[in-house]
Amino acid sequence: MAENISLAIDPRSGFCRSNSTFYSKRKPIPLPKNDSLDVTTFISARAHHGKVAFIDAATGRHLTFSELWRAVDSVATCLSDMGIRKGHVVLLLSPNSIFFPIVCLSVMSLGAIITTTNPLNTANEIGKQVADSKPVLAFTIPQLLPKLAGSTIPIVLLEDHVSSQAGEAKIVTTLHQMMKREPSGSRARDRVNQDDTATLLYSSGTTGASKGVVSSHRNLIAMVQTVINRFSIEVGEKFICTVPMFHIYGLVAFATGLLASGSTVIVLSKFEMHDMLSTIEKYRATYLPLVPPILVAMVNAADQIRKKYDLSSLHSALSGGAPLSKEVIEGFLEKYPNVKILQGYGLTESTGIGASTDSLEESRKYGTAGMLSPSMEAKVVDPDSGKALNVNQTGELWLRGPSVMIGYFSNPEATTSTLDSDGWLRTGDLCYIDEDGFIFIVDRLKELIKYKGYQVPPAELEALLLSHPEILDAAVIPFPDREVGQFPMAYVVRKPGSNLSETGVMDFVGRQVAPYKRIRKVAFVASIPKNPSGKILRKDLIKLATSKL
Repeated sequence: MAENISLAIDPRSGFCRSNSTFYSKRKPIPLPKNDSLDVTTFISARAHHGKVAFIDAATGRHLTFSELWRAVDSVATCLSDMGIRKGHVVLLLSPNSIFFPIVCLSVMSLGAIITTTNPLNTANEIGKQVADSKPVLAFTIPQLLPKLAGSTIPIVLLEDHVSSQAGEAKIVTTLHQMMKREPSGSRARDRVNQDDTATLLYSSGTTGASKGVVSSHRNLIAMVQTVINRFSIEVGEKFICTVPMFHIYGLVAFATGLLASGSTVIVLSKFEMHDMLSTIEKYRATYLPLVPPILVAMVNAADQIRKKYDLSSLHSALSGGAPLSKEVIEGFLEKYPNVKILQGYGLTESTGIGASTDSLEESRKYGTAGMLSPSMEAKVVDPDSGKALNVNQTGELWLRGPSVMIGYFSNPEATTSTLDSDGWLRTGDLCYIDEDGFIFIVDRLKELIKYKGYQVPPAELEALLLSHPEILDAAVIPFPDREVGQFPMAYVVRKPGSNLSETGVMDFVGRQVAPYKRIRKVAFVASIPKNPSGKILRKDLIKLATSKL
């Protein structure tokens, strides 16, 4: 069967007509055959010539690979003595730090499950996650203790000094005390299999309530292999970690995966432009991962940046979160000619991978999310008829591969509506795949505006608005209407000095689109609300628009 399929695959697009599936054109990733394997053991067993694993950018403290693995062993020994077993959930509430990976790797090595949460979340939001995931232990820093107030979970502090914030908290020990422990080779260990759960991360909930995504050791191992093979990393590479480690990409790439390659990760506890740039200069960093808004800021301030900082060591910028426009890519290359831009597309549900551009040439296919990651398959499915579509036809992107999640935590309804019985993950993203196998994300399926039954993608109208010389930023949302269902409404940020009128905006778009796609309402605002990765917070704008009804 496999042979017949491979004969029918178009080598240019990766599309197979006989089953309407797109296959990755990249070399498949080697996955370990041994079933009883956890991701910590897998990473620690990989041979490399690296010396320093992590550097704390603020203090300059280094953790060598041998110190790191000894710490992981010591902490795992303590956790085991505290009664932590396979299947137990452990919560980690912390900003980025060189200790974050030690906690994750120790917990996963026992077959226990790590759940992370954004330190910016409110006590109420964190409380919901605690109630859902039922952790038996939490790791946090003294400043964040108030966010766990009211919970009875035993707490391990990541820092030695206990502040006055402790209050009622049940603090059992500190990470540093645990790291001093002599690792015990003879501790009782449950056998961990690749199909066991490793992480429980809560997806951002941009579509309704936040849900716990269950990822297995197999999912994480597949992600680690993808990351390492993607960057064909030389000895001495240094990655700046600006990406939050509580997020799937930060957790699997920076807190864990890159360790397998022997690279050094330089950790910034929070993003601040000056800190990031001076850290690149100080440590001669080679790779810079970022999200589109940071990249845009680097282009806009390029002249001051180049005068002030030496970024000559940098050879690659890795962007994720949203595809970059032609203007941004070319603007960046013009200002930083020695740095190539690589892009990535993935979801928490696919352990952070799905598609990527792995060379500058690929990134110059403007607007693309990239080609399918190794060992990943895709279908493009018509959302109305459920029919799988062909090259250059637009539908919902479905993904299948070794990094696709097990399901949502204790939520069978959400799982069945997202994962089908053949293992296909419905991404909720509208896309088409071109004749060269490049994926172009058109919009979120759930954000489509339904005008008299016609589907209008907001992103298409936003791109059009941004091409207007007097428009700085724009967002388009569905506005409810009794007669037509919904019509497109635009929020527009004018450039300084512009007197562009509402009719001016509507006419500009109206001349270039089908009648059902026309913008029928405009509001001018000072800025468009976005999340940290640069995605427009349409929910907030819809609330704002409809609150006046």
